[in-house]
Amino acid sequence: FAPAGNLLKREPPEFLASAFTEFGKWMDGWETRRKRIPGHDWCIIQLGVPGTIHGFDVDTSFFTGNYAPAASIQAACLDETPALALEGDRTGMAASEEQFEDLESERWEFLVPINELKPGHASSCHNYFPVTLSRRVTHLRLNMYPDGGIARLRVYGVGQRDWSSIRLRELVDLVALTNGGVCVGYSNAHFGHPRNMIGLGRAANMGDGWETARRLDRPWVLETDSQGILQVPGFEWAVFRLGHPGVISQIEIDTNHFKGNFPDSCKVEVCSLTAEEEEQCCMSRWSSGPAGGWRILLPPQKLKPHNRHFYSTDALWNCGAVSHVRLFIAPDGGVSRLRLWGQLATASSGGHLKPASKLTAENALSNV
Repeated sequence: FAPAGNLLKREPPEFLASAFTEFGKWMDGWETRRKRIPGHDWCIIQLGVPGTIHGFDVDTSFFTGNYAPAASIQAACLDETPALALEGDRTGMAASEEQFEDLESERWEFLVPINELKPGHASSCHNYFPVTLSRRVTHLRLNMYPDGGIARLRVYGVGQRDWSSIRLRELVDLVALTNGGVCVGYSNAHFGHPRNMIGLGRAANMGDGWETARRLDRPWVLETDSQGILQVPGFEWAVFRLGHPGVISQIEIDTNHFKGNFPDSCKVEVCSLTAEEEEQCCMSRWSSGPAGGWRILLPPQKLKPHNRHFYSTDALWNCGAVSHVRLFIAPDGGVSRLRLWGQLATASSGGHLKPASKLTAENALSNV
């Protein structure tokens, strides 16, 4: 009735009472036919960002008399496996046994054993399953028992890259979600979460970036300094853990789509933290700060609307190997993307081991 690709839509599910297709009722999710043969239904999902998984949300929204009664989830790491995508939305179709005969997905490790699901009413549609898994995952197998509908699958975790494949002195976006970057703290996310800044590609619109509320401590009459930077008492901030400690040599701050609501200026600070120190800072909402203090990487810079701003070694202060960064914007506004290019930290550069990954930013791996 409805293709499995709907499981990965970024938008919340919707219901159109009068919508029908040649195959039956149109549903905004994955719905299989009423099974009349042995077995159960399943689909394979390639994660948008390979990484470690911390939890799932199996959402049955609007599937009330036709939801899947139970589900389980299996996982595998298939870095060497070619793409498995089947073309088209495949409504009214099913994959043949030959298309998956070499995959042996039924043998994959179970992350979520068989669990009953709740119907898709607003009060019961979200079925949450916490997971503790330290190894990297690239593919999932979602099983429904025996048939029915599931609207969305959300996979929460932290991206993880195979760092052994990086060449010596190769520049890498150290904060990218795909490389394991995580937002671990922020001051305000009224219109958009700062984790959006480390997502894939350029932002699709303002909603695909970080945007704060307007600060109420703004002066009624604004003034600037000799560099044209507004003199305001307040600012907003976001803290990120790098996917791997490194030496940052290039920064990109993109205000794409933010035309009348871009920040006036920005600043970037850095530090090095262990996992225990990060946890203490998170518990204090970063009010106590790191033991060694923050160091300025990029001094205050005037920003422009709807523009990509690039800063290289000429503008950056040499801070050596770091594990965390803090972006300041003043007084408020929106930034669509943050890129921090650098080289991986080594023993000679003063780097230390990467803190143990933990879910502090609810990064969704399945719908990136």
